[in-house]
Amino acid sequence: MSGFFEFLRGDKNILFIEEVENLKISIWMKRKAVNSGQYFLRIRLLALNLLTAFAIVSCQAPANQPSNNAGTTVVSDPNGCHTIQHEMGESEICGQPQRIVVLGPYVLDPLLVLNVQPVGYADHIAFYQGDYTDPSQQIPYLGDRVSQPLANVGLAHTPSIEAIIKVQPDLILGTDVMSSSHYEMLSNIAPTLLLDYYDTAGSLRAIAQAVNRTEQAEQQLTQTQQQIAAAREAFAPLVTSHPQVALLSSSELQDIRLVDADGLCRSLIEVLGFQLVFPPGMSNNDFNPSQPISLETLPQLNDADLVILLGHNFSDLNQLDDMDSFEDHQLSKLKQEWEENAIAQSLDASKAGQVYFIPTYLCSGLPGPIGTELYLEELKEQLLAPN
Repeated sequence: MSGFFEFLRGDKNILFIEEVENLKISIWMKRKAVNSGQYFLRIRLLALNLLTAFAIVSCQAPANQPSNNAGTTVVSDPNGCHTIQHEMGESEICGQPQRIVVLGPYVLDPLLVLNVQPVGYADHIAFYQGDYTDPSQQIPYLGDRVSQPLANVGLAHTPSIEAIIKVQPDLILGTDVMSSSHYEMLSNIAPTLLLDYYDTAGSLRAIAQAVNRTEQAEQQLTQTQQQIAAAREAFAPLVTSHPQVALLSSSELQDIRLVDADGLCRSLIEVLGFQLVFPPGMSNNDFNPSQPISLETLPQLNDADLVILLGHNFSDLNQLDDMDSFEDHQLSKLKQEWEENAIAQSLDASKAGQVYFIPTYLCSGLPGPIGTELYLEELKEQLLAPN
């Protein structure tokens, strides 16, 4: 895997605003079609009556229901029914979901921050095979917040329909960029919300309404804003003395990329007050983040007071034993290559000992409230550490 979540282009700083974008109708039209293999699988499942046990009893929602900012219909009775709009249309949720399946860490993050535990989980990467009997050692960064064993239901982009059916969910959560091609099949199993990865605030609100935790979601959004404001204050002296940052992403030194403007990885650095440095002739958004820049280009970033390298490595994951080795595995190769490369060591930031390595997973894999807090903590621990 040459890049980490290259197709996930962040949240356009939506973490820091309070309104949810209008539904993208073009996404709905594009993803409504189901490929033929999925269609015949669904027919076979229906023919075997595997889905019958999980049919959702229809609920009649009361009239004159108020709507929240996200355009989601809400009812005051937590045992009633409400309709939630999402990227693939709308889904009706009745009562309090008890058996939730989560497709990806980007929706596990907001669910856990609401103090709700799932029963099934599909990771983005095949770090662990088998059910999650010891989540703290089997789910990167979020596992220590999971209080019960989870069924492994495949990967977020290729979920196991059989495994999902087996856990009998009453709610399925995922994102449009990862699970849209499976939506029709998933929604035949249980009410399914596929949320906008780019809109972390909107996703948190939608999940909160599905599990009747709307007040808690608003409190969390406020808390995140307070954490960011406190971080800006803490970083202010460093921003004053070392304002310019080269923010790079890489799995190895021969595959260095500038970081896309759309993601939390970059937007949070800018919110803290730093100014990003680009190669001469290149400005804020006139580059293609999917294209690597050459190693020889690095000296053109020598105006940077600091270099932050977001690293990732997903090779040989099955050889890792625990989360400590997972985290070290993400960065060890990149660190060694940087330290041994003459061009990288020629930069003023390298000579001053101001090159910092942070796992890309923190900000790109976890763009929600927990990931934001972890990213801020990592930045503080490294950049604000006394020399």
